Amino acid sequence: MIRVVTGQKAMTLQTINKDISNKHKRLSVQVSLTGLSFLVSHTDTKETLHFSEKNFDRSYTPEELLFEIQHVLAREEALQSPFGEVTIIYATSMYTVVPSSLFDETRPSDYLKFNAKILVNDFIAYDEVENHQMVVVYVPFVNINNYFFDQYGSFQYFHSASVLLKAVLDTERHTQDKKAFIHVRKEQFDFLILDHGALQLCNTYTYKTPEDFIYYVLFSLEQLNGNPDTIETVLSGAIQSDDPLYEICYRYIRNISFHTMNFSEIRIAEDAKAHEHLILKSTL
Repeated sequence: MIRVVTGQKAMTLQTINKDISNKHKRLSVQVSLTGLSFLVSHTDTKETLHFSEKNFDRSYTPEELLFEIQHVLAREEALQSPFGEVTIIYATSMYTVVPSSLFDETRPSDYLKFNAKILVNDFIAYDEVENHQMVVVYVPFVNINNYFFDQYGSFQYFHSASVLLKAVLDTERHTQDKKAFIHVRKEQFDFLILDHGALQLCNTYTYKTPEDFIYYVLFSLEQLNGNPDTIETVLSGAIQSDDPLYEICYRYIRNISFHTMNFSEIRIAEDAKAHEHLILKSTL
């Protein structure tokens, strides 16, 4: 799965100052068009040493994203030291999932051109989802990759869908019946539907209102014969029990819960819930 290369609101949630060797520090950065997250952790203990995030009030271009990354790295001392590992996660909608048996690595753009707007000179990357015979094809931001290489040397990068798929499928391969997973971030959510542990749907939807959100959820369930009264639906990411997205889910879907598997012991911030920051946790 791993590929290796040789108006806004800012908030720092947690910083811990400790004398730890650089080789035991890992930097994980989640990049999306609507925000950035930076996590420094201990490579062995997975302890959080520093976490910060920025949410934007609109969708940014790759050039604007690079400017914001440069600004954050210049301002936050915890992000400037050398690291034993550096990981970039691209959380965008410009991806598709392909069965390994149908994937031709010499023609990656063919899998994207029908469901994403790509340019002739776009660089196409792909991740193999280990142990699950599928490939995620996507467009990383070359300007950001080049900048991180200049700053830190070699690093690994992959798409957030690859991380989410592996985390869910590893745990749910023996699950009976249908099960849905909704991972929420600002103005987008990833939606997975499994049937007896087999993937039926992996897609990312853009929303502005709770009504947009529930429309895509219910429409997708209907297309795949998922009954909102019975299907187990697991929520993760930027969603809480007192916000409008949860309330509208609760109104239309009977069996909903928050994700707790595997990562409940990893605390990125003191007030963070177990279901938050699932993608970042999955890379530790």
